[in-house]
Amino acid sequence: MTDPVSRTILLLDIERFSDRDDVEQAYLRRMLYDITDRVLECAGIDETRRLRADRGDSVMELIDANAPVTALLRALLTDVPAQLRTVNRMASSSAQIRLRGVLATGYVAVDRHDGWVGTDLNDACRLLDAQLLRAALRERPHDFALMVSNALYTGVVRHDHPGIPAGEFHPVGVDTKNGPMRAWLHGPLPSGHQAAPAGMADQDHRDTGAGEAPGGSGDRPAPRPAPAPEAAQAPRVPAQGTSPESRPAPGAVFNFNGGVNVGGSVVAGDQHGVSGGQVTGDVNLGGHNGGDGS
Repeated sequence: MTDPVSRTILLLDIERFSDRDDVEQAYLRRMLYDITDRVLECAGIDETRRLRADRGDSVMELIDANAPVTALLRALLTDVPAQLRTVNRMASSSAQIRLRGVLATGYVAVDRHDGWVGTDLNDACRLLDAQLLRAALRERPHDFALMVSNALYTGVVRHDHPGIPAGEFHPVGVDTKNGPMRAWLHGPLPSGHQAAPAGMADQDHRDTGAGEAPGGSGDRPAPRPAPAPEAAQAPRVPAQGTSPESRPAPGAVFNFNGGVNVGGSVVAGDQHGVSGGQVTGDVNLGGHNGGDGS
């Protein structure tokens, strides 16, 4: 396997591909490849700066990280919708092509079978398959819906470059088997979906199972343990010998002048109880006093 290399990741997928027959699918695949090649050409990215993987109803492009991402984003926002309008204008209803797209950045390695390996690539594929992105495309009057990763938004989109209006991208939370992912959807949110909270952090689970409920299927994030209620915490015991205000209140005081004889045992002198009580005088406890024989 090669060492992981920083790449720009472009994914494009055909909507409702499996609903078509073989002839229609072959036509749609040809249109997908033509549109992808034209977009990359418009962005100034030639074949020497990219790798392509065929996924049947989708195409995956690994693009040299030094290629201009801003030019690629502008092409995705303007050229793809224009090309889709041109293609679909002359196509029959069964040959209409509509696309979901994801643009991300990350590290990807290539194994000896020419397979692509990388958590960043896996995350991009999860965004492409997100129900939110599918719903967005269904509700769009045009034929393209684009989502970008949080890293790409932070590094490029939010800076509001010419032709890349940051205000048209909305933060969204995408549910995955390893927990929610933060991404940015271009255009209006689909009905029933809300923007991600402003404080939502981008979580990177790295396929370690982090965020899964213990013993669960991995379809939901693990709940965080609730902090112990204050009432259940052990009370603080004041230190002895501190200021008078912090000392325990004194107990009852008993005076036995001349001593007390109870069963023969003798307690002599002033006595101070552990809990604050005080006994003065001699106390005789248990048996008879050996001195007087009584």
